[in-house]
Amino acid sequence: MNRRLIRQTLTIARRDFTATVFTPLFLLFLLSPLIMVLFGVLGGLGGANLARAGENKAVLIAIVPAAEGQALSAADAKLRRIFRRADAPPPLVIEAPRGNVPAQAQAAFDRGDKEVATVLTGPLEAPHILFTPAGTRTADYLTQLAETALGDMKAPVASSPVRIPVTRKAPSVAGRNQSAFLAVLGIFFLTLFLSGQAVGTMAEERSNKVIEILAAAVPLESVFLGKLLGMFGVAVLFVAFWGTLASQAGQFVPPTGPGRLLTDIAPAVGGPAFALLFAGYFAMAYMLLGAVFLSVGAQAQTMREIQMLSLPITITQMLMFGLASAAAADPGSATATIAEIFPLSSPFAMAARAANRPEIWPHLAALAWQALWVSLTIWVGASAFRRGVLKTGSGRKGLLALLGIGGATSAIDNNVN
Repeated sequence: MNRRLIRQTLTIARRDFTATVFTPLFLLFLLSPLIMVLFGVLGGLGGANLARAGENKAVLIAIVPAAEGQALSAADAKLRRIFRRADAPPPLVIEAPRGNVPAQAQAAFDRGDKEVATVLTGPLEAPHILFTPAGTRTADYLTQLAETALGDMKAPVASSPVRIPVTRKAPSVAGRNQSAFLAVLGIFFLTLFLSGQAVGTMAEERSNKVIEILAAAVPLESVFLGKLLGMFGVAVLFVAFWGTLASQAGQFVPPTGPGRLLTDIAPAVGGPAFALLFAGYFAMAYMLLGAVFLSVGAQAQTMREIQMLSLPITITQMLMFGLASAAAADPGSATATIAEIFPLSSPFAMAARAANRPEIWPHLAALAWQALWVSLTIWVGASAFRRGVLKTGSGRKGLLALLGIGGATSAIDNNVN
């Protein structure tokens, strides 16, 4: 009896082992640690590229006459020897005074091509050091630099420099980079976290035959789009709830230390326009990814199939996040252009463009382009469901109705007949 029980137990164990191992899903399970590492590497590379882009454009500016400029350059070369490469201050740029020096210094902070956190003006004996909240460390360096230059020139010891905090009138390079990365990360996180609900919804209604009843009452494209809009409403409610809490929590973040990173955020299009564009691109990214998940859920029959089909989509989204992060770090490049045009990465990359560039008109074209792809994805998903599950005809009329031209087409057909 015991031998028979053992044999039956091993038979069940062998059956479950074979059913689990000899499936594509198990291969994805084996590769899941590698996938998680890939997620972390891509996210880290995106943030590192953005930080490196800001560091490469950072400079220190000294607005002094030529003789003092030469002394500062020599002192700068001497002092840099004590720094490790990673800890060295930004490069020093010498500019000759041009008329109104205070206005020239303010204009240096507002440059769009360089990240300027500290500017030295005035004679070295009584220098004025202007600095932003991010420039306290480099202000100390310029103070020491002025004293070293005076010592090399055998000049009298300088009086204490006048340190003047300033506020930028235009977004800085670092502020735009931070805005771009946070926009890409925010849209990616929200869409990945919220759009996965769409998979189980269609599969559940397919299993209990509700989808057939809905498809008999209204066009299948309307079913897909309606479900997508309903779930998007749930996502908006989720974002509004946590966004309200986050906005209130931001009041308790100190302006110094880590809180300074939040104060430096400054998108190129301006805060209100950036908020509207972020909402629009989040909507397009959610609708596009949600439409893909709906199509997957409509084709899958079991939860195992849903998981097997969903994971490649999630991996693709992670790759799109990496592409958009690279585009955010290098605006105007070929990589950025590809990311802005490719449908799956376009919402992320265009949100980063809103942070990096002030033009508005490209965003109108991008939103229309993304809406077109949402329509196409819904049509493809509905057509595949109609042919593969319902075993009915073409979805051409459903696409025309979804694009809003079905009425015109019907009128033309009636006139021809």
